[in-house]
Amino acid sequence: MNTKISDKVINRLTLYHCILSDYINENIEFISSKQISQMLHIDDSQVRKDISLLNNSGKCRVGYIVKELKDSIEKTLGFNKTKKALIVGAGNLGTAIANYGNFTDYGLQILAIFDNDKQKIGKIINGIEIQDIYSLPAAAYKNEIDIAILTVPAQYAQSTADFLVDSHIKYIWNFAPKVLSVPDNVQVWNENLMGNLLQFTYNI
Repeated sequence: MNTKISDKVINRLTLYHCILSDYINENIEFISSKQISQMLHIDDSQVRKDISLLNNSGKCRVGYIVKELKDSIEKTLGFNKTKKALIVGAGNLGTAIANYGNFTDYGLQILAIFDNDKQKIGKIINGIEIQDIYSLPAAAYKNEIDIAILTVPAQYAQSTADFLVDSHIKYIWNFAPKVLSVPDNVQVWNENLMGNLLQFTYNI
């Protein structure tokens, strides 16, 4: 499929996927765009427009076949394409991410965890040994790592990002509250936890 899908649509499709997974677990065969829209509090026409990008047609008065729609989302978003990752920073957030068991369902395989704290190095998190940060370049090369998940404190984020760039990492998933400066050939996705919190709590 050659159509470029926007980040907002990708975000909604992942939410649809969660709903479809629940329907499969409950042995429900069909779902309508109206049902999806009501659960997510968005417009029904938006759901239909998003699903049209998947080349998945529903059945008149019945809706979409849940399994087929779920498979279409997975194929379109590349769930079946394995993406190898490492975590930099074995603090509370890095540990929580390492312990999250559902990443493999979306094609993300966390192969290594790194830190510079001697007291943490050698410990095991979810079957993965924490390694010294200075062994990262060799491990990234050996395992053909695609993505670095950055969970270090803000004051260390830029220097760590520079280290990752020098280690030939091309994709950084940044959880640190810091805007990173990287070369044009490196892509950064900022996970703005505080921004999301403020969006949620602004009108409370």
